[in-house]
This record gives sequence, structure tokens and C-alpha cells, in this order.
Amino acid sequence: MNENTPVLSMQNIEKAYYGNKVLKGVSLEVMPGEIHAICGENGAGKSTLMNILFGMPVIHNTGGFSGTISMDGEQVSIKHPSDAMKLGIGMVHQEFMLIPGFSIAENIKLNREPRKNGLLSTIFGKKLQKLDEDKMKSDSRAALDKLGLDVDEDIPVAGLPVGYMQFIEIAREIDKENVKVLVFDEPTAVLTESEAASLLAAMKKLAAEGVGILFISHRLDEVIDAADKVTIMRDGTWITTLNKKDTTMEHIAELMVGRKIDLSQKEESAKIDTSKVALSIRNMKVAMPGEVVRGLDLDVYKGEILGLGGLAGQGKIGVANGLMGIYPTEGEIMVGDKKLTLNNPKASIEAKLSFVSEDRRGVGLIPDTSIEMNMVIPAIVNQNRFLKKFGFMSQYDADAIRKNAENYIKELDIRCTGPTQPVRRLSGGNQQKVCIARALLLQPDVLLISEPTRGIDVGAKSLVLDTVVKLNKEYGLTVIMTSSELAELRLICDRIAIVTGGKITDILKPDDSDAKFGMAMSGISGKDGE
Repeated sequence: MNENTPVLSMQNIEKAYYGNKVLKGVSLEVMPGEIHAICGENGAGKSTLMNILFGMPVIHNTGGFSGTISMDGEQVSIKHPSDAMKLGIGMVHQEFMLIPGFSIAENIKLNREPRKNGLLSTIFGKKLQKLDEDKMKSDSRAALDKLGLDVDEDIPVAGLPVGYMQFIEIAREIDKENVKVLVFDEPTAVLTESEAASLLAAMKKLAAEGVGILFISHRLDEVIDAADKVTIMRDGTWITTLNKKDTTMEHIAELMVGRKIDLSQKEESAKIDTSKVALSIRNMKVAMPGEVVRGLDLDVYKGEILGLGGLAGQGKIGVANGLMGIYPTEGEIMVGDKKLTLNNPKASIEAKLSFVSEDRRGVGLIPDTSIEMNMVIPAIVNQNRFLKKFGFMSQYDADAIRKNAENYIKELDIRCTGPTQPVRRLSGGNQQKVCIARALLLQPDVLLISEPTRGIDVGAKSLVLDTVVKLNKEYGLTVIMTSSELAELRLICDRIAIVTGGKITDILKPDDSDAKFGMAMSGISGKDGE
């Protein structure tokens, strides 16, 4: 093979779903050892393009595609994921594909389990070989260490934080032999900044070994950091491919959305009235696997946007889940002047708390139900809204439900075919927007929002954050926002509480130095040095 021959070439790829053309002649090439980023808003066609490359059944069950795929200069046919794997293509999917009851090592080595001879196999042949569990563990340990993930490979996947699950997905691909092309579909969407940095370092190391990498990401700073080339897609169309050195984050964002995006810091917010406490937390303990809270104290002031930041596994995700009664919780929590009944989600909603979960599929949505019903079900069940009363009888108010959905689809720019579309057919970012709409419909006094922009593109990210700020400033909504993206917290929050070891290490201002945030995330309070 000539060294100038692309390890992967996709030419003039077109794909339609039920008459709706989602890819319109997209082409790209990846050289050996190149990190090639693909950027575009949700609905641009990035994931569909990768599904074609990996031979996912959803492509061939809906009429296939047109165009050609070549590996090392030879045209190939990929009709099933097994075809892709035989050709040396690996893929880390945006939605996890792990078996919860299996251990980490079992998931990493799934369908590639090493075997060894025992007494029976020596006599009766290879079919009676047994698993080489020591090699399974050692191989898994090596892949996890390459990613810097310090977790026991023997423990089951069930109950681990989503950040850990993402690393396990990646470790499984890293462990495979003879990988020529590795696809990362939003690999850092659920990772903290330090975890993301470890992943990018591992990605660069793989590229240095000659692996071609396709890197789909909405985090443009990571694209500028890691990529050699950047392909921009918009509305299913190839826009351009640029060398990283010839572009900037702002330029990429503008090409992605077709309009200029302001990535600058927002103006300083008005001073918060610390005499009015919206939520008071004392000695809070939450038994959330992987995100345990261990005696947390915090006051949230009325009308502020409070950020919760910190590394994965330190407890920041557990706070909102505990407040909403999703995991066993202890302590004393006051909402205004009333004591919150713990471990009771309905009581939390009645106390005017509303939650947008970090786990949109597991907690936030009913996948096979329409957009409009996903939005209103909590309001119907908990507040008897969107109902028509007929004496002792009631039925759904279809007109009100439809009008509500149409309003939120427009306001949050939800990319869909209409209010009746099942949410499972939406992209990840658009699913997240439906979660936000259903939380706002409960008319909360305090909105708990965890990882609000996970898997959301740069244009939608700006819209979602602007919506949070608008609700806060114009309607006085108190917001507790948990995010793994520190830059996001610093952009819109009034204060940022860093959680380490299940407790608040420090509460910082958005404009405090990077050093202060770094120290706090390491478990060292600024007060410790005074």
C-alpha cells in the first residue's frame, strides 16, 4: 500500500429514511495515523454516516445507501458490524452497548474471550477449552490503564457512573488487535475535563501507532487540540474539510450552524441576595453507586444559578438525584421554609423541584412515546394538567398538548418531523431538549439540571444555556446546574461549588483563576492556604 493511500475513503455517500434524505453526497478520507474530526449540529448526518461505515442494521433494514467505501485503496462491502470488524474498523458508540450484569473485563473481552486448555480439552478437543480468566483480566487492565481509569476490572458494569461506562466502551475497542480505523462518536460527552484530557492523550497515542481515527465531537476546543483535519457537515451535506492549522473554534462553529456563534463570556450578573435561601442542605448523604455523597452542606440562594462541578465519581451527580428521591438519601433539606420529605420523588415535585437527569434514556424519556406526550406526562400525573374534566371523568386535552409541544419545539429548536414523532427517533441532543421542556412544564421554583448539554452540538448548546439564563433572569427561577464542563459552568453560573469526596471542597466565583478551580477539584480548598 502506498503511504499516500487513505486507510479509509467514503465517496458520495447518500442515505434516505422513508423518503427523507439525511445524507446528500458526503465524501471524506482518513489517512493512516490521522485524527479526522467530523463536526456538525444534531441532525447534520454524522451518526448516520458512521452507522453506514459500521454496517449497522438500521441502514440495511431501511433500504441501504448509495456511494462507495474503500479500505487501503480497495473497495469493500460492509453489510454487518462483523464485516466492519473483520476489516479493522472499531466504533465507540454514543449510546452505551454494555451488558450490565457482566464485569468490566467480561464486557471488554466480549466475543473475543481468550481460552486455555484443561484436562477435558486435551482429551476431547478445543470445544471444551475453558476461559483464560487471568489473561482476560490482564488484557482489560492494560486497556484501562492506557485510559488512566483506576477501577477494578472484576466489578460489574451495572450501577457505574456514565463516565466510567464510556471509558469501558473505549477500552474494549483499544483492546482489539489489528484495528486500522477507530470511530469515536462523542467519546468525551460524559467525561470531566481531566478524563477527557486522558482520552485525547490516548487517542493521539493510537494515531502515532498508525491507527486512523474518526472523531465526532461537539467540544470544539478538543477538536482544535486533537484533530489533524476537520470535516464540517450541515443538514446532511458536506460543507468543507479543513486542516486544523487553518481554522479556529469560532470558524468551525460558524460553518456548522450557518451563522455566527458567540462563545464569549456573558456579562456579569446582578448581585445575589444572600438573605433569601431557596434550598438548604445539611449533612446530605446519597447512596448513588459511583457518585456517593458523604455529608454535604450547601445553601442555594433564591434566584441564582448555582453550578456543581468536580471530577467524575466525586458525588456531584448524586446531589440532584438525592434531592429528587431517586437514590437512598439522608440528611436535612429545607426548600424555602419547609422540610423536604426524602426518598419520595412525588414529594420533591410537590415541593416545586424539577429535574433534568443526566441519563436521558434511563430516567428522562419514554422512547417509544411521542414528543408531545413525553413533554406532558409528568404534568398530567403530578399536577392534573392537560386534562378535560367531564364530571367525575377526564380525558387528555389533545389540543392543549399539541399546542404546548409546538411551542416548545419552536422555542428550543427541536429538530423533528412533528409533535407525534417518537422520541427514540430523535438525535441525542434533541432528546435532551425534550427532557428540558418536560421539566419546565412542572413550573418549578428550583430547576435541577444535570449535564444539560451532553451530546448537544455547539449551536444547540448556546440555545440551551441561553434558555437557562432567560428562565433565571426573567422569571426568577433558581437553577442548580451540574456539569462536567467547567467552562460551561463559568459561562452562566453565579457561583460554582466543587464537589470532591462527596463533599463541597470550595465555592468559587466564575472569574476565579484556573489554579483555584484546579486545586478545588483536587480536594484542596482556597481557605486551606490562608
